[in-house]
Amino acid sequence: MGTKGREIIGMNVDELLDLLRRAYCDEWLAYYQYWLGAKLVKGPMKDAVGAELLLHATEELLHADMVAMRIIQLGGTPVTNPEEWYKLTNCGYEAPDDPFVKTLLVQNIKGEQCAIGVYKRLLDITRDKDPVTYNMVLTILQQEVEHEEDLQSLLEDYELLVRAMKE
Repeated sequence: MGTKGREIIGMNVDELLDLLRRAYCDEWLAYYQYWLGAKLVKGPMKDAVGAELLLHATEELLHADMVAMRIIQLGGTPVTNPEEWYKLTNCGYEAPDDPFVKTLLVQNIKGEQCAIGVYKRLLDITRDKDPVTYNMVLTILQQEVEHEEDLQSLLEDYELLVRAMKE
């Protein structure tokens, strides 16, 4: 990292790197959970849900890329061994073992809510201390909020469809 770039950070860089590395692990696990869920999804609205999950997977992979680049800029190294992802994750990983539409939506909403919490914390600790990381985190947080909204809308549509089918 450049000398001036390090100087503008008003916080412990090692602590920040640890938080970013954990977020990086979350993004890879989220990517895989979405990607695999999109392939396996079953039930009513599976095409719409699968398309949304695939879109989210792509965006989670972009988040991992953004976080990795920031880690490198700060002089750190992203987690290089996938075995470590699960150990360092904030949000965990819920395997799409039950590929039913509602189950996948509920699992992924939970994951997005966790991610929103992680990035809100990063936003709070980098505000006025690291403008570069702050702006990156703000971008990612905006997308995570959108993801939650998208998934909750699909779940609402699913519930309405099920209710209509019962009538």
